[in-house]
Amino acid sequence: MKKLLLAFTLLIGFTAFSQGLTLGKEPSKEIKLEKGRFYIDGTQIPSYQMKKVFASNIHSLNLYKKAKTKETLGGTLFGLGATVCVIDLAVGLFSDVKYPTALTYAGLSAVAISIPILSGRAKKMEEAVKTYNDELKDSGSTDFDLNALANQNGIGIQIKF
Repeated sequence: MKKLLLAFTLLIGFTAFSQGLTLGKEPSKEIKLEKGRFYIDGTQIPSYQMKKVFASNIHSLNLYKKAKTKETLGGTLFGLGATVCVIDLAVGLFSDVKYPTALTYAGLSAVAISIPILSGRAKKMEEAVKTYNDELKDSGSTDFDLNALANQNGIGIQIKF
């Protein structure tokens, strides 16, 4: 009985920590970018899920991350600059302080800096989608991909069909 219980426990333990094999995986679909939104087969994909989609193509993933970084940095600068300008305007209207002060000029410069940063993000997004779709067209000719892997758990061979 102890041997049967030990074998059953080991079997359950191995299956709980196994990664499993996915058979019949359908091929990736082409991405379309329209008005800043991502579509796959006519279904809109949220931007937070696009990292998972681009994960198969490292170059596209890096371009996507750069575009999102530009979007975050540019949006932050734009919002901060506009907020500083509005606060300085309110202070100038409701008190006896001379308007405009240095805060207004700092806010306007932050807004001016954010414009070129924000303008480059759309091009990076388009380039990420283009490289992803180009790889899909090129990868159709190969039947499988063989890679040697090494990480903290050990070494191995990865075969993708």
